[in-house]
Amino acid sequence: MASAGLSRRRAPASASASSMTPDDDDAPSSASIPAPVSPSENGGAHAHADSAFAGGSSIAYDPRDLLLETGEDARVGCKLPWLTLMEEVLLLGIKDKQGYLSFWNDNISYALRGCILIELALRRRIGVVKDPGRKRLPLPDRPLTVLSTRQTGETLLDETLKMMKQTEDSGERMGVGTWVDLLSGETWNVLKIGFQLKQVRERLAKGLVDKGVLWTEKRNFLLFDMATHPIVSAFL
Repeated sequence: MASAGLSRRRAPASASASSMTPDDDDAPSSASIPAPVSPSENGGAHAHADSAFAGGSSIAYDPRDLLLETGEDARVGCKLPWLTLMEEVLLLGIKDKQGYLSFWNDNISYALRGCILIELALRRRIGVVKDPGRKRLPLPDRPLTVLSTRQTGETLLDETLKMMKQTEDSGERMGVGTWVDLLSGETWNVLKIGFQLKQVRERLAKGLVDKGVLWTEKRNFLLFDMATHPIVSAFL
């Protein structure tokens, strides 16, 4: 015998659960969410392949730097020395324990500027203009040309290279003797006073301090105090 009232049909559990969610289209599907993958399952070291963290290293680096260093060694023909030519000349003139140059030694300024040009030539950044008509001239009078504008990483060398490139682009080329005079500030041309490299000795000494060859201390010279850079005792 059928009941007089209306009977409500019970829906399945899955259907009732879906009916309780009003916006099924907006809710993210569980099937579309990827499960987290542990480093061991993904290969660990291969997770950063072809990136700056390749090999699982926590320090980022540019792989192009390694190629540039290799190309630099191949260009020069050997591994670049730890000290530049300017730093070696400065160490020859500096007093080991006192840490300063002789006050009467004025020629070292020219020597350091000449070493800058020699260092640029050894690194294949500059060279003598190959002109058959100028072979009769002595080497100091032959004009220099910039072979490569790629930076060396040394501040003094990069500054000199930039000035030489700007001068060459303006249509003027000068010889070794002229460049040494300009870099030393020995010129009567007011327009070329800006070519002078300032505080060359102090900057070279600070570079040697960073490399651990020298150390800095204050010394009293009667009327004033001056920072000196004695040689580290390990190198004596």
